[in-house]
Amino acid sequence: MPDDVKIPPQSQNNMPADEHKMDPAPDYMPRHAGVGKLDGQVALITGGDSGIGRAVSVLFAREGARVAIAYLDEDKDAEETRRLVEDEGSEALLIKGDIADKSHAEDAVRQTVEKLGKLDILINNAAMQWLDAPIEELEEAKLRRMIDSNVLALFFCTQAALPHLPEGGSIITTSSVNAFKGNGGLVAYSTTRGASLAFSRSIANQVVDRGIRVNAVAPGPIWTPFIPGSIPAEDVEDFGNHVPLGRPGQPWEVATSYLFLASSDGSYFHGQTLHPNGGVVVNA
Repeated sequence: MPDDVKIPPQSQNNMPADEHKMDPAPDYMPRHAGVGKLDGQVALITGGDSGIGRAVSVLFAREGARVAIAYLDEDKDAEETRRLVEDEGSEALLIKGDIADKSHAEDAVRQTVEKLGKLDILINNAAMQWLDAPIEELEEAKLRRMIDSNVLALFFCTQAALPHLPEGGSIITTSSVNAFKGNGGLVAYSTTRGASLAFSRSIANQVVDRGIRVNAVAPGPIWTPFIPGSIPAEDVEDFGNHVPLGRPGQPWEVATSYLFLASSDGSYFHGQTLHPNGGVVVNA
């Protein structure tokens, strides 16, 4: 996002929030022509309807992958992402439902394999976020919902995907800068993203002999539906200004990390984390 683009105050009352209601719209479009880095591959991208997931879906499509997009209930955003993928000359399969439900996670993988023929890449990206400062006011229902969405879904999707992933396959999990530096206003969310990081590193140790690479991406402040869906409207206009680059990142600037890790460019990366976070130095 250029420095002169201002974000006006805004909020939404649902989580996940809707990308089509955001002003300005997040920038998800790839910046370079595709060169076939993922030709012939199939990716399942959870939370692929909007935000980082949409940017990854479009970039993967441009690089030759067909994509299955798992999403909760944001139909309008999902349909737009399918259109964007098809505009890249690829194929998108929309799979609606809650992957925190083990049976649905299994069904999402089954549909991907049956309708797209195989599964090469799993992107564990879907999550939810709510502010919880002070922690005493965090509602039990929201805490359990975040754990279900941000942690259990990782297990369920990965369990279902592993029997189908071939040698050379890839699993990439979304973590967060908050898993490394902490965030006093996002204790529960940061904890779940720390769990996703530990999950990624641990699974990497378990599947290395199967030739499956496992890595993570830990974004910083990115302009996605998370922000109007979880931050008070009056705070949104200053979102991301605290990082060294002085602005929030855009989804397209994060998607390139997933492409690097999923393609042969990242063939020597395993159990690692990339940090598109605007210059925040963390202990990787």
